[in-house]
Amino acid sequence: MKTVSVKLSPPLARWLSRRSRELNRTQSDLVRDALEQQRNGHGGVTCHDLAKDLCGIMRNAPPDLSTNPKYMEGFGE
Repeated sequence: MKTVSVKLSPPLARWLSRRSRELNRTQSDLVRDALEQQRNGHGGVTCHDLAKDLCGIMRNAPPDLSTNPKYMEGFGE
């Protein structure tokens, strides 16, 4: 395997060190996985990632809210 050196900011280096201990994996494994995800197109942020704190916050919503067209009547008028 080829070796590559990377310079990291102190906060990123601390995060990588802490995360590798949490997962009981090497820092190299984590960096390799991140690069593989980017290469395979899986490293981007999804819409769900950006709004996951909002998911499931509606109380007493109808169970068919996302599928029943009657809830869209008048929308956009």
